[in-house]
Amino acid sequence: MVNFETARVKMVESQIRATDVTSHPVISAFLSVPREAFIAAESAALAYIDEDIQVTAPSAGAPARYLMEASPLAKLLQLLEVTKSDVVMVVGSCEGYATAILSLLANSVVAVESDEALASSSSEKLTELGYDNAAVVCAPLEEGYAPEAPYDAIFINGAVEYIPEAILSQLRDGGRLVAVVGYGHAARAKLYRRDGESFSEFASFNAAVKPLPGFSKARAFEF
Repeated sequence: MVNFETARVKMVESQIRATDVTSHPVISAFLSVPREAFIAAESAALAYIDEDIQVTAPSAGAPARYLMEASPLAKLLQLLEVTKSDVVMVVGSCEGYATAILSLLANSVVAVESDEALASSSSEKLTELGYDNAAVVCAPLEEGYAPEAPYDAIFINGAVEYIPEAILSQLRDGGRLVAVVGYGHAARAKLYRRDGESFSEFASFNAAVKPLPGFSKARAFEF
């Protein structure tokens, strides 16, 4: 029988603190949220392993979805610098774990999920566990969720090839967006800041995380 509290502390010490995560609020949130609650019961014993965990299998037209490995997730959320006054959007709620973490860091969280089953299950789980300042909406990931914009911070929960203008435009002036841009080991964590109608971009660290559906550029026809 796995002692999940012990496993959670070990994850924070060996996977998160060991990879230059020093933010006390981020570390505290990872110590608080039960990662095992956001994956299938039969896989709960694997909740704290040092890798991505598959949440849904690939199906026709839809790729597999994953709970992101703890270390890159913590580093990305530290980069986002969320405060208790922030309204945050999560693009790709998936199983709801990152949304739960962010709900402890922010004032409120809007999580967008395109998969109806995942949107429903993650919403139910967040409510069940008492993360009442987070709401999940079912909508295309690449469109974000304009009705609740502007956001102080946006977190894209998976690797993407590019950041759509539709999502960047939902940032408040002075707001931040963090995403992993690119696929595989060449991908980089990037921080974007809005200044009026312009956006600055800062490349931070390499991060190989699983991709989100809907963020690949259209390929030009080649003769």
